Parts: sequence; structure tokens; C-alpha cells
Amino acid sequence: MLSGIANFFPKKLLELDHFLKDPCINITELKEIHSEINLTVPDPILLSNLNDGLEGQNAKKRKLEDGSREDIVTGTKVFVMPGGMMKCNTNLVELIEKVKPEIRTLIEKCNTVKMWVQLLIPRIEDGNNFGVSIQEETVAELRTVEGEAASYLDQISRYYITRAKLVSKIAKYPHVEDYRRTVTEIDEKEYISLKIIVSELRNQYVTLHDMILKNIEKIKRPRSSNTDALY
Repeated sequence: MLSGIANFFPKKLLELDHFLKDPCINITELKEIHSEINLTVPDPILLSNLNDGLEGQNAKKRKLEDGSREDIVTGTKVFVMPGGMMKCNTNLVELIEKVKPEIRTLIEKCNTVKMWVQLLIPRIEDGNNFGVSIQEETVAELRTVEGEAASYLDQISRYYITRAKLVSKIAKYPHVEDYRRTVTEIDEKEYISLKIIVSELRNQYVTLHDMILKNIEKIKRPRSSNTDALY
């Protein structure tokens, strides 16, 4: 386990540092990651005014009988996308598929090292617990990093859900430009977030490697024996 920490963690942080220099994650002009929304704006439909004279009275009567509200904007009924299935942002999907394995690897490594340290914790005794406290702090740090990495996966899922809802709004209200602009905004936000995630993954490998190796003796042997204390 110790050789894995001493060798694997530095290897991964170098790989992630190289990943951060990749052109795909260093796009300065964010317009390059925009995805075309192939939903055309339909021609406006002119409705005749039925609220004049006798027709208006009949319409009002029907409104009262049905209990309906004619002033509610219901939007366009969507039965099928005219251009076929609405595609995801392929640029971001490709980047996400590169980042997700790195997140899963960090979660798995944290879980393995956490279990290793927990098994090294000795039985509870009075006094001489300084080394045990270091072990517990190490386990707590590993648990924190593991939870943060899991939250990155949740963030990616929320991005897809949010974008899907916005695209559905565009299909229902194709004349509202704000929905289209919002999609490009969340795409740009997700791109920036993915770069931050890769940077955080690298930093977490550095932090864990530094913390464990600096305290490796106390982690492996949390309590010194009485014979060691005599010399």
C-alpha cells in the first residue's frame, strides 16, 4: 500500500497536470464550445378576435362554464422535434467523458487508503494516543476528499438535467431568445467548472501524498512500545 501511495499519487498528479495543459481544456474563446440548437422558430399564427358583439358574449359564457383561463400562455405543443433528436453539446460530452474516469479513480483510491489506515488503528487505550489522532485525521481527510470527488459527479448530472429542461423550454417557447442564451451560458459555466474539477483533483493528490508521507511512521506505528521509550 505504501509503495502505491508513494508512486501512484505522484504519477496521477503529473498526468492531471499534463491534462490541464491540453488544448481541449484551455480554450480562451468560449464561443468555440457552443452547440447549435437546431430548433427553428415557427411562423406566427394570427388568431381572429372572437370577443366582439354576440360572439364575445358566447365566448365569455363558455369561459365561465368551463372555468378556463384564456390569459394563460400555454406555449407550443411539442409532439416531435422537427430536426430529429436534440443532440447534447458534443464538445462538453467529450470533455466530461475524459474527466469522469479521473474522478472515479480518486474515489476508489481514497476508499482503499482509508480502509488501510483504519485497519492500522490500534485498540482503545488510555494515553499515548497522539499517533492514533494522526490516523484519525488522515481518515477524516480521505473521507472529505472522497465526498468532494463524489459531488463532482453530482454536478455533472445536474448539468445534463438543467440543460435538458432548458432545451424543453426552447421547444415549447421557440420565440423566447433568453432560453437559448441561457443554454450557452450554462455550457460555458460547465466548461469552466470541468477545468476547475481537474485542477482540484490534481491538488487533492498532492495534498494526500504530502500528508500521508509526512506522517507515515505515526500512521504505521501509532504507539511506541515501552522498550523504545527507554532508549
